[in-house]
Amino acid sequence: MTDGRPRTPSKGGGPAVGVSGEVLFEFITRGGFVRCAAIDGATGIEVVVVGPTNASQEHLKRIALRKLQLRLARD
Repeated sequence: MTDGRPRTPSKGGGPAVGVSGEVLFEFITRGGFVRCAAIDGATGIEVVVVGPTNASQEHLKRIALRKLQLRLARD
């Protein structure tokens, strides 16, 4: 069953995150904003999203993870 959102197939049929499947998250708060970096453990590729300080870490993690998956699928 699908929820109607577009899907990005992962490269080679494997997981959309690197071979290890490990993703590291880093949160840095500056003033009224939070910077969330997602780093793929296998490749070291990093993407960053920025949100307001009242956004939950889980929400920022979901956005950063999706951005990382799209970045890895692009290569």
